Amino acid sequence: MRINLPTWLTLFRVALLPVMVLVFYLPFHGHNIVAATIFILAAVTDWFDGYLARRMNLTSAFGAFLDPVADKLMVAVTLFLVVQAHRGGWPGIVMAVTAATIMGREISVSALREWMAEVGMRATVKVAFIGKLKTVMQMVALVVLIIEHDAETLRLYHVGELLLLIAGVLTIWSGLYYLKAAWPVLMGDLPPRTSGSDSSNEKNL
Repeated sequence: MRINLPTWLTLFRVALLPVMVLVFYLPFHGHNIVAATIFILAAVTDWFDGYLARRMNLTSAFGAFLDPVADKLMVAVTLFLVVQAHRGGWPGIVMAVTAATIMGREISVSALREWMAEVGMRATVKVAFIGKLKTVMQMVALVVLIIEHDAETLRLYHVGELLLLIAGVLTIWSGLYYLKAAWPVLMGDLPPRTSGSDSSNEKNL
């Protein structure tokens, strides 16, 4: 099996995660800025590998499997870091609930897409604008929260917490959007197409 460039970028994104965790906890001045920079680099490779896959038609089954896994790992690991660092009081409770909501939605929508693919209806729950908007807000919130880990001014105004809460609302909204799109199939109102399966235009596919 030959690994193409988009998949190498995805693997690089996964490899950045333990580096980010290590930097996040290291006690040196500006560690939060370095950790946020690593997260931004990982997010850029997330966009770039998809661009290359579409532009150069570099597709692979391994890349199609690994890319969403890398995305979920990046979000889950970072949420764990910022929730653990901001625990205490109502802001910490709200952040923990928001983080749990985001991860619950990610798992649920991934399972929904997998099931819809099995019945040949994956295109019904393809990525929509609200999903992309949720992802952008989520990434911005996580960057701010990483910086906020060691920045008293930002923490004073709870900028990261507010952005993550907005991302949580968009997360619920987008999840309901995909559920609504799949609902007729889930309820049996539309016959599933079992002869073949849909292919999506998502990155690395």
